[in-house]
Amino acid sequence: MATLGASSATPTADAGPGSIVDCALYEDGVRRGGRVPLPVALESAREAAARRPPPSGAAPEGGHSFVWIMLDEPSEEDLERVAEEFGLHPLAVEDAVHAHERPKLETYGDVVFAVLKTARYVDSDEVIEMGELMMFLGSDFVIMVSHHSALPLEQIRDDLEQNPKILRHGPAAVLYAVTDRVVDDYVDACEGVENDVEEIEAEVFSGDRTNRAERIYKLKREVLDFRRAVVPLVQPVERLAKGELRGVDPKTATYFRDVRDHLLRTTEQVEGFNQLLDGALDANMANVTLRQNEDMRKIAAWAAVLAWMTMIAGIYGMNFEYMPELDWLIGYPLALAAMFGGALVLIWIFRKRGWL
Repeated sequence: MATLGASSATPTADAGPGSIVDCALYEDGVRRGGRVPLPVALESAREAAARRPPPSGAAPEGGHSFVWIMLDEPSEEDLERVAEEFGLHPLAVEDAVHAHERPKLETYGDVVFAVLKTARYVDSDEVIEMGELMMFLGSDFVIMVSHHSALPLEQIRDDLEQNPKILRHGPAAVLYAVTDRVVDDYVDACEGVENDVEEIEAEVFSGDRTNRAERIYKLKREVLDFRRAVVPLVQPVERLAKGELRGVDPKTATYFRDVRDHLLRTTEQVEGFNQLLDGALDANMANVTLRQNEDMRKIAAWAAVLAWMTMIAGIYGMNFEYMPELDWLIGYPLALAAMFGGALVLIWIFRKRGWL
């Protein structure tokens, strides 16, 4: 891996003024100065790293000195400039430029490449807005690349700067802080989805005649997308929690174990949502079928009532010559009485059986 000792002649300062969100140098867990121009930060990091090289990714007693760069949707040219300065692997750079990757954790020499999916639940639209965050971690640098991410990166940085004890672990501390915030956002998204799932369950079993299939299907699609962000992250976090990943300070394993616990609970919830929505969709279809059967029974019952009346009317509407009832004085009222009397009997029978 090329270290920060590469030439500073690379014009990284021109790397998309809108793409570089922040560039800062940290020594012993404390930010040095304010926002540092990229060439200055690189040169300062080189000098600090040369004074205190960290052995095997572990933080030395004096703490890490490293540069932390944040980029928001950089162009390919912007990222290639930074990649050339830090010696990033072309395949990882390609993933960071084009995004749409599964959550993963890979190593390229001494550089760790992490991909995280961010999530934010929009309750009004019942959608989960997904973003993507890539991180390159070396012994003395952190490069973050975000795509459509709602994650407050600057707030994470500010919060982490208030805790120099953790920040002294260097780039691994940044990876922990970001991963922890991503998982916390998963928990918030789960709460929003859980509320909507409970609403759907109440509606499905409310007894009204509304078909909830469209709402259930849309929410199920969102949950499946959410699942594709949460479940693949378990294995990378498990590796970090074991503290066996080269290039990551093993002392941060304790912090990642806490993140792992939250992530596993979230994974169980997401799997549960998927099953609940499957059940709700099946129950909704069963209710629709049941209501259709009830409607068919009612239609059949009324058809039987009308068929009885139609039968009598049809018989006495034939006007055959030898029909003694036609000469009866009470023939007409008797026919009406038979029609309506029989209809009332049928209605009573159908109501007793629950058909009407």
